[in-house]
Formats: sequence, structure tokens, C-alpha cells
Amino acid sequence: MTHIGACQVGGEERKRISIFLNVFDVHVNRSPIAGRIKNIEYKPGKFVNAMDPACAEENEQNTVTVEGEGRTIIFKQIAGMLARRIVFSKRVGEAVERGERVGLIKFGSRTDVLLPLGAELTVAVGDHVKGGASIVARFK
Repeated sequence: MTHIGACQVGGEERKRISIFLNVFDVHVNRSPIAGRIKNIEYKPGKFVNAMDPACAEENEQNTVTVEGEGRTIIFKQIAGMLARRIVFSKRVGEAVERGERVGLIKFGSRTDVLLPLGAELTVAVGDHVKGGASIVARFK
């Protein structure tokens, strides 16, 4: 975990968990919840170092909205300095299972998980998380 903080998405405040993936990490992205893909928004951009907070807005990225389990979760696949390819295998309307592989970012990159304010985080900056295994938040 490289950053935990607040952000605005569509005028709604959310908690942001930023996970930096270095060249030695597995760059597979998994769905944080079971549900349906509500929206996918690709944005071309720069390739700023993924450790830099500016990359969340400036870099090439794919923003995915998943609705399910009574909530909406958004996650971003953000390309880094070395990463030049974002892959996402699902389409709007398709069902996903919690922990299901949905894409990857090739080489150094970052993934942001944008959670509702009511989410209780179970991770802290500096923690090492594993896709499909680590629980990053719980909901009441």
C-alpha cells in the first residue's frame, strides 16, 4: 500500500487505497466484489511514475465500476512509467465473482480501489497485499 486517502468521483467522496505494483509483482487485477460491470472508462494519458500521486489523474488508465453485494466499488488500472499496456477482459453488463481475474497491467503500475466512505479499511500504508487473497476493507 502506497497511499490511503480521500478522493472525489462524480461529486461523491470516496476512500482511495493505492497499491503500487513494481516490476517484480504479479500485475493481475481481480474484481474486489461479486456483481456486474456497470461502467468501463478508458482514458489515454501520460506515463508518470506510478509512485507519484499525480499518476492517479494524469496517467493512462482504465476505470471500472462494479455493482454488487449492495454497493458500488470502483477500481482503476493505472499505467506507470514502464507499463504501456492495460488489459481488461470484461464488458459492461457482464457478471464477475469476488476475486475473479479481470485484467492486468503490464510491468510497473498502480491499482486504486475507490470505496464508499462507510468501508472499514483492514490495511495500512506499507502493507504488502496479494490479489485474490488480501482483504483490504470490510463493510458493516
